[in-house]
Amino acid sequence: MPVSEPTSHAACLVDQNAAIVTWNAGCEALFGIQATFILNHPIGVLLSDAGAVEVALRWPSLQQAGEALQLKVEFARPAGVPRADPAAALEADLTLLPQADADGHFSGCVAIFSNLQDGSESAQIGSMHLRTVINVLPGTFYVLRDDATFVLWNKTLEAVTGYTAEEMLTAQALDLFDVTEKPKIDENIRQVFERGDQVFVEANLIDKDGHGTPYLLTGARIESNGKFYLCGMGLDISLRHQQEQQLRLRERALHAASNAILITRCGGHDNPIEYVNPAFERITGYRLEEAVGRDSRFMAAPGMDLEARALLRRAIDERREINVSFRNQRKNGELFWNDLTVTPVADEKGRVTHFIGVINDVTVLKQRTAHLEHEVNHDALTGLANRTLLWDRLEQAIHMAQRNKSLVATVMMDLNGFKKINDTLGHEAGDEVLTSVAKRLLSSVRESDTVARLSGDEFVLVLVNQPSLRFTLRMVQRLRQCMSRPVVINHTAVEVGAAIGVAVYPHDGNTAFDLVRAADAAMYHAKATKKNDVHFFSSDMKTTSEAKLRFEDSMRRAVENQELFLMFQPKICLRNGRIMGFEALLRWNHAEQGLLLPASFLPEAEENGMIVPFGELVLEHTCAFIGRLAQAGFANMPVSINVSQREYSKPRYVQYLSEVLDRFELAPSNLQVEVHEEDLGRNQLLGAEVLGQLSELGVLRSVDAFGDGMSDLNYLQKLPLSHVKLGKAAVHQISPQTRRGPMAKCLIDIGHNLNLTVVAECVETRAQMDFLRTNLCDEMQGRYFKEPLSAEAAEQLLLAATSSA
Repeated sequence: MPVSEPTSHAACLVDQNAAIVTWNAGCEALFGIQATFILNHPIGVLLSDAGAVEVALRWPSLQQAGEALQLKVEFARPAGVPRADPAAALEADLTLLPQADADGHFSGCVAIFSNLQDGSESAQIGSMHLRTVINVLPGTFYVLRDDATFVLWNKTLEAVTGYTAEEMLTAQALDLFDVTEKPKIDENIRQVFERGDQVFVEANLIDKDGHGTPYLLTGARIESNGKFYLCGMGLDISLRHQQEQQLRLRERALHAASNAILITRCGGHDNPIEYVNPAFERITGYRLEEAVGRDSRFMAAPGMDLEARALLRRAIDERREINVSFRNQRKNGELFWNDLTVTPVADEKGRVTHFIGVINDVTVLKQRTAHLEHEVNHDALTGLANRTLLWDRLEQAIHMAQRNKSLVATVMMDLNGFKKINDTLGHEAGDEVLTSVAKRLLSSVRESDTVARLSGDEFVLVLVNQPSLRFTLRMVQRLRQCMSRPVVINHTAVEVGAAIGVAVYPHDGNTAFDLVRAADAAMYHAKATKKNDVHFFSSDMKTTSEAKLRFEDSMRRAVENQELFLMFQPKICLRNGRIMGFEALLRWNHAEQGLLLPASFLPEAEENGMIVPFGELVLEHTCAFIGRLAQAGFANMPVSINVSQREYSKPRYVQYLSEVLDRFELAPSNLQVEVHEEDLGRNQLLGAEVLGQLSELGVLRSVDAFGDGMSDLNYLQKLPLSHVKLGKAAVHQISPQTRRGPMAKCLIDIGHNLNLTVVAECVETRAQMDFLRTNLCDEMQGRYFKEPLSAEAAEQLLLAATSSA
């Protein structure tokens, strides 16, 4: 019958224990009992003794069978419960409709009171319309015929579907569902009618506009007048669906995370694991079932990173967040660096119940960082400590010696004849000698000592915790013996000796700088003997050391006092005699020693680092000279400068050079950079990189002193060069009598085969010039044509050459 038909029902909800949990206005009016006095009482308190016993006996079958139960019962006045009409007798039908939760478990009943048989006020109110009863129930309420049409429904169903009461009269239950869900709903309806099953199904109730709302729908079979009906309710589970979707999203995020994630329960001493994600399994090698229930410390690397683990333990005990790094072991025993962030998770009462740990495997990062730190602090060729690490280790050794009242020995060592090895056997052989020497030195000292490569073929050793000078002497003698053995290269024994200087803390200095300077002075004296000698620093060496310091100070003053200046030597085309450019040559007008040529101060400047400010001055003055020539009408007259490895190995060297050219507004092609062939051989990778950057900038590039040593032609042909300059040795081998120079001719041919402009330097005779011209050398420079000129004289030379042309 439609919901609008009159009824005489009152209803309430009782839970699985038969306790009353809702009490509607109809019940209150029927029994004359307010909800305050009846809620949470068992339904049996409303019944007579016989009725209470019958309900108690039938309750288990109600739970198990899930079918509606109808009883004719007498109602009694509950003891201690106020009632509006205590004298009124009340007899009615009691219908109990079982209900189920989302998991299909019995959750209670809807109790409906009907067919009241007294004329009391309670009975009259109990005969109120069924609409009033079912509209107070949570969710939708419906009764279906076996053809799935509606007999009864509540307003909530109308609101959810958008159907009017008239439309509901002709609607079928299947009309309220999507086509994909209709077979499922139809099957469940048939199960109720045909087998009397109690069903629970989740589906979307579709409104007239096509929008769906997720519902948990229930259905049970009831019988009335010999006919079966389906009675059921529906609960809106949208919120539960949203929560489930959020949980599934979070679970997918945990599964997709690249970092390992674990959740542990907050316990006492141990915090057992409850969950790990797939990344945890991949990183550690432990499966979920192998990790659950264990404290995460089972992966700890024994004896490692105890301080970090103590910090973690303290944070867990204090229930606070922490980030630490330490080493763990994978299942296969392999160590890995674990960057771990632990965050406490509190419940609704603020009590910490769990911890979430996020593990980031930073093993590769740690290894890369360690590798970079090693590269920063170690020599690339030998793997020894470099200059930076040397100073740090020496200062640490001095601090330790101060505490322990012990000695520190600083040993300076310079190989004898190393340049000859490079020149005769090549740079690869020289590198092999250096690596062999490095291995010997390392094997001759203790692990606590330091072996460093200072530069080139110069080594420094820091011998720590020396108990006596006699002990130091024995160690130095062992070093000397290890250097006395030849190095075998390509089955050839190469003698490698060394001059050794020793300084001892605190006798020869109190600082790292003082000790290195003293050891250097002692080595200088050892080298002067031209033997493989060992010299300990003494007071008479101080004079030499101080002289070197004074010379270094005078170099600094030379820059500050503008004592340095440039001369310019012209380069001449050997075919037509035209001036093709100039080379800038540095001179020093020393305040005490007068005019100094480069050979008397540049080697020292290279050693003490003053070559860098000298080079900056040369570049500035050269650019000024190029600008002067341009103003005089000679805009395309390139000028070359010599650049040492110490200069071009500085970071951003080419960028600095470009900035200077921009400041003087010069085209890069007006500048030529000459790099010594021996410098290129020391670090081929760096040389190729710098020359490549210069080529991209547009600066001309030349190899200086070509042929003076061993030339690596395979390396040279890969370099982006524009010029090559014959060394002095090759030019001076040209015989004035025979007018022959086999070395010069060979080098000219090599240069042309490499498509380079060949320039000969230090040309001093007519015979040398004629030979070079005959053998198609492109350009020359030297005293035979012109001595180096001042800037004014060079400009006048160009003007004179132009006017006579």
